[in-house]
Amino acid sequence: MSASLNPASPHHLPAFITAPGETDVLMVVMAVFLVIAVLAVGLLFLRLHTLPERMAHRSHKLQFEIVAVLGLLALFTHQHIFWVAGLILALIDIPDFGNPLRRIAGSVERIAGIPPGQGADKEPDETAAAVPGEGTVDVPTPIAPTRGPLRPKPQISPVSTGS
Repeated sequence: MSASLNPASPHHLPAFITAPGETDVLMVVMAVFLVIAVLAVGLLFLRLHTLPERMAHRSHKLQFEIVAVLGLLALFTHQHIFWVAGLILALIDIPDFGNPLRRIAGSVERIAGIPPGQGADKEPDETAAAVPGEGTVDVPTPIAPTRGPLRPKPQISPVSTGS
């Protein structure tokens, strides 16, 4: 028996129709295209998702860790408000209050003659509570400045001109 075509079928078949037992080239091409498209969309999604974190890291913001945590929360909870909050936080500049206070403390230590960073080492622990029965904390009495006798102001005589 020989395989014959149906008389109602066209004599010329399109290229995407394969004969039985042959490899379907169109299906292989579409499978490769689908895998590449899924990977590209996933990569684009992750790049867009990490945008606030990259912005905060690039500009060396203090709140970088907070932005990173908000990004992870948005990724795992699918709550877009975390991503929006991270983006807004990455765009604003939170002022650094710690650095000026450290500079003031260093200047005060330098004025007092204490090596920088060791000012708190010599002070007693004022946060420790006094336990009854273990003794009391001696509080030093303040020393009032002494005043010496007032000195009279020097008298300035008018300068005479030789005319």
